[in-house]
Amino acid sequence: MRIIAAAGLLALGIMASQSARADIFPVPPFKGNDTGGIIAYSMATQTDARQVAVDHCARYGKVAKFLAVQAYEGGYISFSCRWVPYGAADRPIRTLY
Repeated sequence: MRIIAAAGLLALGIMASQSARADIFPVPPFKGNDTGGIIAYSMATQTDARQVAVDHCARYGKVAKFLAVQAYEGGYISFSCRWVPYGAADRPIRTLY
């Protein structure tokens, strides 16, 4: 029983001595799903961020609404994908390219 406890303490000590690494999983410049997404500000300076968001939301039959912009290096542009706005008679135009 003491051997198991000693091995457990050794393993716990080894795990506690390791530093946490937050940079193991890099965030891609664009990430989203059917409810919205984020675009890296560095990507937005090179491409048309509005068109990227509109094309992404159109895949789900929704329209893009921009929520916030962090206009500095390392910041993000966030948007949500919403159903067609109230009063609109048609669904959003879907791009096929």
